[in-house]
Amino acid sequence: MRKVIVAGNWKMNKTAKEAAEFFAEFKPLVADVKNAGIVIGVPFTALETATRETAGSNIKIAAENMNANDSGAYTGEVSPLMLKDLGVEYVILGHSERREYYGETDAIVNEKVKAALKHGLKPILCVGEKLEERESGKTLTVLSKQIKGGLVDLSKEAAEKV
Repeated sequence: MRKVIVAGNWKMNKTAKEAAEFFAEFKPLVADVKNAGIVIGVPFTALETATRETAGSNIKIAAENMNANDSGAYTGEVSPLMLKDLGVEYVILGHSERREYYGETDAIVNEKVKAALKHGLKPILCVGEKLEERESGKTLTVLSKQIKGGLVDLSKEAAEKV
């Protein structure tokens, strides 16, 4: 049976200093949690602080996005190699805001999932419907399409790591 993981992300909130203050207060509150994994997605600017402040604890850190490429002329992007260098274990991919505001498709998300796995990151594949899709009864169709699209061409073993 898979271990339950509780994950959340900060979106575009908290500076590095605020992240350090948060973890100083949060770590003792969850120190005895053994029956669930704890993953917190933080903005790129707080990743180094977050990985340092949670080292040796039961809290794991996720990046909130990444580019599928290892390097290149992708101004403002962050590669899987950069995340690994910071000690990040997880990466959140396919978040509804990335899909809606930045036009990320299932194919783009799939490329990112494959890149994360290639570099030993644990991808968290986000899926979700819009309100109008839910109200019109399309939830299962939308979620199924996003899950299948995010896992295209992955082996069963690879898909189980997502």
